[in-house]
Amino acid sequence: PNRVTPTMTSRAPTGKFFDKFSDSDSESTESEDDNLQQKPTVAAYSFSDDDEDVKRVVRSARDKRYEEIQTIIKQIRNHKKIKDISKMLTGFENLSESFEKAKNVIDKEESGVTPKFYVKCLVELEDFVNEVWEDRKNLNKNNSKSLSTLRQRFKKYIKDSKESKYNFEADITAFRENPEEFDEEKEPESGDDDDEDSGSDSDVGFVSTRQRQTSKGEADDDESEAKKGDPSDKFKSKFLKGGDDDDDESDDESDWPSDSEDSSSSSDDEKYGDNLAAKFLKKEGEGKEYKKREKKVKEPKISKRRADEDADGEGEWEKVKGGVASSEKPKMFAKDAEINHQVMIKKLVEVLSMRGKKRIDRTDQIEMLTELMAISEQHSLGPALSVKILYGIISSLYDYNANINTCMKYEMWEKCLETAEQVLEVLVANPDVSVGENIAEESEQYVSAPYRVHGCILTLIERMDEEFTKMLQGCDAHSPEYIERLKDETRVCAIIERLQSYLEIAGRGNASELCRIYILRIDHLYYKFDAKVFKKKELLKKKAEEEANKELNGEFKKVEIVIADQSGEPITAPQTEEELITSMDILNQLCKYIYSRDITDRIRTQAILCHIYHHALHDNWFEARDLMLMSYLQHNINKSDIPLQIMYNRALVQLGLCAFRHGTIRDAHTALLDIQIQGRAKELLAQGLLPRQNERTPEQEKLEKRRQIPFHKHINLELLECVYLVSAMLLEIPDVASNEFSVRKKMISRSFYNQLRKNEEQPLVGLPESMREHVVAASKVMRVGNWRQCQEYIINDKMNGKVWNLFYQSDKVREMLAQKIREESLRAYLFTYSYVYDSISIQLLSEMFDLEATVVHSIISKMIINEELMASLDEPTQTAIMHRTEPSRIQGLALQCAEKINSLVEHNERLWEMKQMPVHQYQLTGGRDYNQNRPYRNYRDRDGHHDRGGYQDRNQYRRGSHRHDRRGGGEHREYNRDNRNNRDHHNNRDHNRDRE
Repeated sequence: PNRVTPTMTSRAPTGKFFDKFSDSDSESTESEDDNLQQKPTVAAYSFSDDDEDVKRVVRSARDKRYEEIQTIIKQIRNHKKIKDISKMLTGFENLSESFEKAKNVIDKEESGVTPKFYVKCLVELEDFVNEVWEDRKNLNKNNSKSLSTLRQRFKKYIKDSKESKYNFEADITAFRENPEEFDEEKEPESGDDDDEDSGSDSDVGFVSTRQRQTSKGEADDDESEAKKGDPSDKFKSKFLKGGDDDDDESDDESDWPSDSEDSSSSSDDEKYGDNLAAKFLKKEGEGKEYKKREKKVKEPKISKRRADEDADGEGEWEKVKGGVASSEKPKMFAKDAEINHQVMIKKLVEVLSMRGKKRIDRTDQIEMLTELMAISEQHSLGPALSVKILYGIISSLYDYNANINTCMKYEMWEKCLETAEQVLEVLVANPDVSVGENIAEESEQYVSAPYRVHGCILTLIERMDEEFTKMLQGCDAHSPEYIERLKDETRVCAIIERLQSYLEIAGRGNASELCRIYILRIDHLYYKFDAKVFKKKELLKKKAEEEANKELNGEFKKVEIVIADQSGEPITAPQTEEELITSMDILNQLCKYIYSRDITDRIRTQAILCHIYHHALHDNWFEARDLMLMSYLQHNINKSDIPLQIMYNRALVQLGLCAFRHGTIRDAHTALLDIQIQGRAKELLAQGLLPRQNERTPEQEKLEKRRQIPFHKHINLELLECVYLVSAMLLEIPDVASNEFSVRKKMISRSFYNQLRKNEEQPLVGLPESMREHVVAASKVMRVGNWRQCQEYIINDKMNGKVWNLFYQSDKVREMLAQKIREESLRAYLFTYSYVYDSISIQLLSEMFDLEATVVHSIISKMIINEELMASLDEPTQTAIMHRTEPSRIQGLALQCAEKINSLVEHNERLWEMKQMPVHQYQLTGGRDYNQNRPYRNYRDRDGHHDRGGYQDRNQYRRGSHRHDRRGGGEHREYNRDNRNNRDHHNNRDHNRDRE
C-alpha cells in the first residue's frame, strides 16, 4: 500500500486537521489518500527546519530582570579583564538602569533586600576602581578620563542610596565583613554564572529549573507509554525512518501526540479549571534535587609526539624561563681534580667567556665566579688570582642590568660595594700586586711575586659612581627610599678616598689616573657646605687684626720655638681651629694638581667650575669671580658637551647668589640674567624637564633624564627667582624714575617688566601672597620713595620662611638688603621729585631715609658725576641745589612726538627710494633692500672709519642720560642733519650711476 508523506517536518499543534489521522485503519485506504493529496496545503500548518527544537518558555518577571542584570554583570567583568574602562562606564550606567527597573520585582519577591550577586558586583567594581586609580599615570587619555567619571558616578551612586531603602554602603560593609555568606548563595537560574565559573562560553540556555523538570517529566512519560505499546506507534512507523530501531534518532517522535497524552492533558486542564496559568507556574520545592553543575577542571592536553617520547623513556619535559632553554652550569671541578693556578685560570676564562652570550643566566655567572673566589681562598692560590676573580665579579654585576637607562637592583648594588671594598683591601694589603691596563694579558703573573694583573680598578670605580647616580635618579626624591640610597654615599666616598691613597703611594698611579680619581673626589665634595670654612676665616681675620694692632703699638713679635724629638720630627701641639683642614683646603689642593698636570681640557674645565662653585658657596666672591674671568669659560663653554654646560650654569647661578650676599647687586643680576630671562631655569640647571610637546623624541627624553642632577644637589629655584627679581627691582626702579620722559629707553630686566605689567592689568589688586606679588608691591612703593613699606614687603615672616632663612648667616643678608632698599629708594625719590625742590638739605634726606649723612652725600655726588642728577652741592650749608633742567610733561611729550616723526620720515624716504628703483635692478638684487650694500650701510666713511650715526651714538650714553641729550640737543641735531645730508648725497650718486 502507498504511504502518505506529510508536508510537516516538525511537531504540529493538535487540531481538527490532525484528529483525522488518529485512526490508522481509516488512513490506509487509497481513496482517502487521493483525497488528501488533492486538498491544497494550508500555509498556516507548514513549518520550516528553522523551527526545530524551539520550545515555548514561560518565565517570570523575576527571571527576566535577573537575567538582564546578570548579562550586564558578565559584560562588566569581561571589560574589567582587559581594562576597558570606557566600556565599564557604559556597563555601570546600564547596570544602574536595569536595577531601577527591577526594584518592583525585588520589593515583591525579595522583600526589598538587595540581591547578593548585585552587592558582590558593586564590591568588585569598587576594588577595581581603587586599584586602577593608584596607577592611573600609566593609563591613556581616554581610559584616564573614563576612570575619573566612573569613580565620581560610583561614589555618587553609593551616596544617593543612603536616602532610599537600598543602602548599598551597608551592604558593601557587610560583604567585606563576611564574604563567605555571599559566596554560599545559590546563583540565579539563568545559567550565566555557570558560564562565568567555567571560564568559557557554554551552551547552557536561560531555562529555569521548573522548565527542566517539565521537559524531563515529559520524557519519562514518553518512555512509559512506549513500553505499554501505544497504538499510535504503528502510525509513527509509517512516517519515521528507523523508528522501530532507535527511538532517540529523531526528535519528531515526541512531537506527535497520543491518546494517552490527550487524555492526560484533558485531565490536567480539568484539574486546574479556568486558571490554566497556574499550571505553568513554578511550585515550591521543585528543582531542589538538581544540583549546581560542578566545575570541570580541564586537564592539560598531551600531544601524541610528547606521549611517545615519554613512553620511550627519554624523561619528562623541562620548563624554561622566557621561552629560552637555559644552558647547564659548567661543573667547576671533579672530586679528585688537582686545583692549581693553571686549572683555576682556565676555568675563570671559561666562565668569563660566557659574558654577553645568549641563553646565559647572568645570576648563574655571578654565582660561579663567587664559587671560584671561595675555592681560590680555600686553596690559597694568591692575591693576584683573587683580584682577577673580583674584577670579573664586578664586571658581571654591571652587566646584570641590560638596560643602560635603568639602575641596578639594590641587592646587586650592595654586592658591588662589598666587592669593591674587598678588591681595595687585597690591593692595599699586598703591595707586590701590580694592576693596570698597560699590562698585557700574556704577561700576567699569578704564581709568584711580583704579581701582575691586567685590569683597571679606576675604571670600575668610575662605573660604580655612575651607577650610584642612576640609583638616585631612579628614586622618588621625597620618599624614604631616597634617603636610604643617599646613605650609601658615605661608603662610595670612602672607596674613592681609599683608591686615591692607593694610587698616590709609591707612584702607582700616573698623572692621568690621579686626575681622574681627583675629579671623582671633587664631584662628591664641591656642592657640600662646610661651616668650618667660615669659622676658620673669622679666626684668621681676628688673628691678623691682633698682629696689626701689636705692630702699631710697637710690641715685640711672638717667636715660635720648634723642638724636635730623636727622629728629627718636630713635636707639634694639638691643632687649633684655624689650623683644621677644611673642604676648601682639600679642594684647593686637588684642583691645583689638575690645573698643572691634566692634559685633557675637559677634566680641567670641570675642576675649574667645581672650584668656582665651592668658592661662591662659601662667600669667597672675589676668588670665584677672578677664577671665572681668568678661565675665559664664558667664551668657550658653548663648544663643550652638555654635562659641562649644565655645570657652568650651576656655577654661574651660585656666583650670582654669592654676589647678592656681598651686596654687589648689578653683578648678581648680570650672572642670573641668562638663566632667568627665558623662564627655563629648571631645565638649564638639569633639575627637571619642562613639558614641551613635539620637541623631543623618546631617545632625546631618555638622554635628558640621564643628565638630571640628583635631588640633594639641587639649587632652590624659588630662592633663585626671588634674588633675581629683587636685584632687578633695585636696579630697574631708580632707572625707570630717571627715564620717565625718555623716548628710547632700554629695559634692564624683561621678566621683571612682565611681572609689573601683569600686576597693572589686573582690575583689582589685593594683598600680596606669593613671592612675586611681594616684589611687585615693593617696587610700586619704592617708585615714590616709601622705603619703609618697601622693606616690609621684602623682609617679613613669610618671605623669611620662604627665602631669606635659607641663606647661611641670614641676618647679615637682611641687613644688607635693608640698606640697599633705603639707598635705592633715595635715588628714586630724587629722580621723581627733584623738579619740586630748589634745594634740599642732606641732613633732611638722612633723617627721611634713615641713612648716615656721609652715605647720602656719597649717593648724591655719584649721581651728579654720572650726570644723572642736574644739581650741585653746597658744602657750607650741606644742601643740594637743583638746576631745573628737567623738561615739563608737555616738553617730554613733544620730544617723543619729534622722535616718532623722524622715524616716520626715514621710513618714508626708504620706500620712495625703492619706488624709484628700476624693475630690472630690483630683480637683479633678488628683492633685497636696495641700500643694503651701500657704503654708509657699513658705517664707514671714505677714510675707512666707522660711522654709526645719531641713533647708535645715543645708545652709547648711560641710561637716564636724557638730560645730557637735551643739554646738547643742538649738537646732536646738527650731527643727525649732517648724516642725513651725507646719506642723500650717496643715494643720489648711486642712483645716477645705476641710470647710466
